[in-house]
Amino acid sequence: MNATIEKFGYPASLVCDYRFWCVLLRPAQATLAALVLAAKGEARAFSELSEDAFGELPLAIHDIEKGLAAFRPYDRINYLMLMMVDPHVHFHVLPRHAKPQDFDGVRFADPAWPGPPDLKFATELADQPRARLLHALQACWPRT
Repeated sequence: MNATIEKFGYPASLVCDYRFWCVLLRPAQATLAALVLAAKGEARAFSELSEDAFGELPLAIHDIEKGLAAFRPYDRINYLMLMMVDPHVHFHVLPRHAKPQDFDGVRFADPAWPGPPDLKFATELADQPRARLLHALQACWPRT
């Protein structure tokens, strides 16, 4: 695993592992069930990914959208490829909700709705609610 994946909490944050990609629970929950879709390997530009990695990408995206919808239907979903701080190829995946969402006694707002997401905003989660959120997402995932 590359340093970007490790920074996002791998392996403790792993939702699903694929051959060329992994899906992680994003440490900073900008929206409820915010994820990171990260390419394995050392690619630092989208164009550096292998054909096999590109070929597997639709599968991972399908599972993300199906798994998130099974967990909690969302109004929109945003995929952000920023790579300004963490250099390896990855997307921040943000399910967007027009109304605040509650999970495990915690309220998750989306103060930027309906505009672009605000990644500086994050709902803090203690270890146990974070673990329950991870488990809930894993339980909804189409592939394990």
